[in-house]
Amino acid sequence: MSYLNQPSTGSSTTTSQRPGKDNRAVIYGILVVALLGTWGYIIYDKSKSKQEITQLQTQVTNVDSARSVLQDEYNDALSRMDSLTGSNAQLTGNLAERQAEIEKLKKDIQKTISSKNGDMSVARAKIALLNSKINDLVAEVEKLRGENKELTASNHQLTAERDTLTVKKTELEQNLATTKTEKANIEDVGSTLHASNINIAAIDLRSNGKEKATTTAKRADALRVSFDIDENRIAPSGSKELYVSITDPSGNTVAIPAYGSGNFTTREEGQKVYTNKVTVQYEQGKRTPVQFDWKQDSRFQTGEYKISIYQNGYKIGEGTKVLKKGGLFS
Repeated sequence: MSYLNQPSTGSSTTTSQRPGKDNRAVIYGILVVALLGTWGYIIYDKSKSKQEITQLQTQVTNVDSARSVLQDEYNDALSRMDSLTGSNAQLTGNLAERQAEIEKLKKDIQKTISSKNGDMSVARAKIALLNSKINDLVAEVEKLRGENKELTASNHQLTAERDTLTVKKTELEQNLATTKTEKANIEDVGSTLHASNINIAAIDLRSNGKEKATTTAKRADALRVSFDIDENRIAPSGSKELYVSITDPSGNTVAIPAYGSGNFTTREEGQKVYTNKVTVQYEQGKRTPVQFDWKQDSRFQTGEYKISIYQNGYKIGEGTKVLKKGGLFS
């Protein structure tokens, strides 16, 4: 019974349990290390990805910034172009061709800048080319503006000279018109005929048809008026109308409408009454004799009769005849 109290069983049991406890600790350690490694890798990987994302974002930002800069440069070029074409709405010839080239280049640049995959270096080169073409166009336009200023100055000078010539022409035309008017007036006045050798005779008409000059009023049956139209080298040949006014001793103009009396206009005395109108055929530069008889229904008065001859509105001659009071045997 005493051997049952030996502690041998307990010690063997303790010895057999230690190896199992040590294995679990190792496993746990390995798992912890593995877990830490995994987390470390994950943290490292995330850090690296974040760094790459940051780099990509930086690159995108740089690209956008470059695109924005190029867009600004392009806009500046467009502004220069707009200001150029705005002040020169009509570009012709070579300028129009250059403008067409610039328009094509503008489209290419805008397409490159707008594209996400566009090559900014290509866009920059095209913008530089655009500015170069615009500079050439500006230089050409400035040259044309200078030439235009010279032409404008010349045109102003020509306009001033033309205006001066126009004024002088107008003055000359006015002077010419005045001269023509004066000449016409001179010719008109100069063409007026002149009467000379005016003679007035009282005629006694006998029953036998014979005529006898008389100086008495009671024997006068007619007044015979005769005169010459002098030579005139201005008045053209042709029919001329002469107006003769006879004023009786009482101061009244003798007028019998049935015998051809009427009214006419003079240039110096206004409207007048004429006693008789005589038409003569005048030949330029030659003396023309004129004669006519004036008869009336009533007897001639005693006293002075005045004869006034008019042509072309002017008085061209004048004469008088005195008829006496006849005696018992006259």
